[in-house]
Amino acid sequence: MSLNYEEMSWSDVRDQFRKWREETGRHSEEVVQLWVAVLEDKVHKTGNERHLILEQVIIAALDTAQFDIATKCTKQLSLEFPGSLRVMKFKAMRYEALEQYDEADDVLDAIIAKDETNAAPRKRKIAILKARGRRVEAIKELNDYLKKFMSDQEAWHELCSMYLAEGEYGKAAFCMEEVLLHNPHSHLIHQRLAEIRYTMGGVENVEAARTYYSQALKLNPHNLRALYGLYLSCNFLANSKTVSSKRKESHKLAQWALEQVSSHTAKQSSIKNNEKLILSLEAALGNMEIKSN
Repeated sequence: MSLNYEEMSWSDVRDQFRKWREETGRHSEEVVQLWVAVLEDKVHKTGNERHLILEQVIIAALDTAQFDIATKCTKQLSLEFPGSLRVMKFKAMRYEALEQYDEADDVLDAIIAKDETNAAPRKRKIAILKARGRRVEAIKELNDYLKKFMSDQEAWHELCSMYLAEGEYGKAAFCMEEVLLHNPHSHLIHQRLAEIRYTMGGVENVEAARTYYSQALKLNPHNLRALYGLYLSCNFLANSKTVSSKRKESHKLAQWALEQVSSHTAKQSSIKNNEKLILSLEAALGNMEIKSN
């Protein structure tokens, strides 16, 4: 984004910062540049909005490794709100950005001691464990966190990703099932759970994957990834040692999925005369299957 700092007044910068906050956009480099060039000496004119601006600048400064600016703004907030847990959080974030993880942990522990219901510092402690490469400890801490904050969907998502990184597919599937309870109409969650089940392998898991892929397509018929997954699941089941009727049903469903993939690809592709590419895609998909032992 190109902004002419010389032509912007402090009120213009204030309005721009407000717009970015409302859009939940970081724009860290622009925020720091506008702060230094225009608003730093005029921040007292922004009234009650000053504290929000200072917090915005702190985060932007940490993003861009401008630690002196972050420290200066944090001190301004500390003078006005001594002992504030919110200000303590910014101090912990600064330590974390500097990779001073022990000091950050101490500050976060102090916040938790003052307010045990505060979820944010507990999540930051887990993030620090991940940053230090201590994934097993991070998983344990995240499990403990979810015992206290069971409805935190982002935490279940994160725990699922961590289990996948460790190859614990069964536990990852459990986490996604918890997320599914909160969002039963999300086609993306059905799709991800299907992918985990398909990766686990075996007739039972692939049948479950087919069910989840089907539900994802019911919720969003244009989900190409779910169509691919449905085709692969049905192709596996059609070549498995299940009963004949189930193999025939899976074969028909696989053919339908392949036709839908071809149709969607032809309609949505921006490439002209892509029939040859579609035929190549069909051939590639036709050769993709998992052989059961």
